[in-house]
Amino acid sequence: MSERATMADPLQLAGHQLRNRIVATAHGLAAVDDGMPQDGDGAYWSRVSRGGPAMVITGGVQVSAETTLRRRHLGEAWHSWAARGFRKRADAIAAGGALPVVQLGHLGRETLGAPTYFPFEAPSGVRGPREPVASRVLRTDDVPAIVRSFGTSAANMVEASFAGVEIHAAHGYLIAQFLSATVNDRTDRYGGDVVGRTTLLVEIVEEIRSRAPGALLGVRFSVENDAGGLSPADLAEVAGVLAARAPVDYVNISFGNRGHYVRDMATDAPPLAAEVRDLAAAVGAPLLVSSAFRTREQIATALDDGAALVGMARPFLADPEVARKLLTDRERDIRPCVSCNEECRAFEPTAMCTVNPSLGPDGTVGKPAQPIRIGTRPLSPARRVAVVGAGPAGLECALTLAADARTHVTLYDAADAVGGQLRVAAAASRRRSWDALLDFYRHQLDRAGVRMALETTVGAADELAGHDAVVWAIGAVETVPAADPSGVERVGSTAFLLGSAAPRRPVVLDDGFGWWPTVSAVETALARGAEEVTVISAGPGFAGSIPPESRLQLMERLHGAPLRVLAHTTIASVGPAGITTRHNGSALGVELPADLIVEVGERQARTVPTDGGIPALAIGDCVMPRRVSHALAEGRTAATALLAEEVVAVTPGRHLN
Repeated sequence: MSERATMADPLQLAGHQLRNRIVATAHGLAAVDDGMPQDGDGAYWSRVSRGGPAMVITGGVQVSAETTLRRRHLGEAWHSWAARGFRKRADAIAAGGALPVVQLGHLGRETLGAPTYFPFEAPSGVRGPREPVASRVLRTDDVPAIVRSFGTSAANMVEASFAGVEIHAAHGYLIAQFLSATVNDRTDRYGGDVVGRTTLLVEIVEEIRSRAPGALLGVRFSVENDAGGLSPADLAEVAGVLAARAPVDYVNISFGNRGHYVRDMATDAPPLAAEVRDLAAAVGAPLLVSSAFRTREQIATALDDGAALVGMARPFLADPEVARKLLTDRERDIRPCVSCNEECRAFEPTAMCTVNPSLGPDGTVGKPAQPIRIGTRPLSPARRVAVVGAGPAGLECALTLAADARTHVTLYDAADAVGGQLRVAAAASRRRSWDALLDFYRHQLDRAGVRMALETTVGAADELAGHDAVVWAIGAVETVPAADPSGVERVGSTAFLLGSAAPRRPVVLDDGFGWWPTVSAVETALARGAEEVTVISAGPGFAGSIPPESRLQLMERLHGAPLRVLAHTTIASVGPAGITTRHNGSALGVELPADLIVEVGERQARTVPTDGGIPALAIGDCVMPRRVSHALAEGRTAATALLAEEVVAVTPGRHLN
């Protein structure tokens, strides 16, 4: 590109006019039955397309039965009926103004840890770092069938009205395995030097060009950070061979193998930001760069460095209008992706989003939630509402209520700042992404004119006089046994994160469930200069319940750190100089020096008043301590119920007397 583009500039790409430079890169909801999109699938893609991106790439679509999972929640493009099954998705994207593109892939040796029906395949017997055994090695005469499967799938998707196809040659999946000099040890025409290792991809490009002439054709590569991947130099060699033998219309470059490419909230900047200029010069085609881009400044810099397009995926789950808001300089109005990797990577039953209560499973309007009714008074339309508690549940409830100009909202909290558990989470080292969500709520509530009553405790009926309804969102409290005066000081994880203690040898006492509080305490202690941190857990290990991608990236960050983990262990005794442990399955134990015990205590719901004298709901952790996702969903649902034009009756079995 001789001239640098702005994100609002259109782009001519292989005969297609793109309306701007922002792309919704490959992702999916797994809203799929028997390999075909569910009835409501198109609604999501319509929202994304109407939100303003130039191109929408749908992911998770496979090319053959050998690369499917038993749940069959990945798309299956090779069937003769696939065009009919995927047409609604393509039409929904096109109707929203974006160019519809489908990414086609083959998992190769990466089984995703899921049950399969068929043996997975790979170019060699080199075992994957995330797999217990090596995959079946493809014979030379097996490979043409894979090439044909890409061609058949591409033809089906073009018949389904997709304007383009992106070949998935990234993230350690099959084509990336062939491209890797570390993984591919073949001696036939599909191995050896870079030309041989690129032959499979070249043949797939040629097959798709033959079977789907005129379709936009791109390829996704990734720059890796572990053995088996492509370095920037490797990628430049591969791209050069491809440009010479089978050129494509654009090249999409992401970051990381499986476990790395979905970046966690410790990622401070797009990992490829510093590489864009070199990548743009090396790929031999318009460059689409992606991976953890979030802000106008980051996107503008990438375009200025030579990228033709910049892609995002998870931000569209958090806010389907993220592209339009970026393009119209409304960055503070974006509901931010915080990279927590929780609901978007669980697929239970489909991908959802922790921070977006509007995105629910297929067939639902928003995420299902059930606030608890207090008493038996019906919920009539409320115009003056007290929301008590400014944690995530209360913040979402107040914001949703305030969207109705007829409703006056007062948000109470006993603390001197909003946030509740979000403040605790954001106080931890390497979890500051929660601050972006708090900033969003602060800005939106201020703009909506919500009255704030901080450092105010509400409990008695007369304090609620003048309100039509009250929503209790008073959260939970962490309970920690008091320390023995003669022993080591003992604090809860909440107090530790919000405080400033900098112990030299802390012991973090996990609750056995391996969730974020222990992880946060460990990383925060290390950030404050701890010489040695010990985790004691009655459970089987450390961080076992956080999302898999986050756990992998966490353990890489902690590599070489002064961290000791004692699993299946409890504290037997505490003295002035330290602790004595006991292994739960034996009498063995060790003595450890310690100057602070940080205990992940039980979170117990605060008591909700039942005599307020007006219709009332309870939401969030004061119902039952859970996660941010539940709090936001219940806050949204409670507000919707209070804004209903008709009287809402009490749901049997869902109220407190």
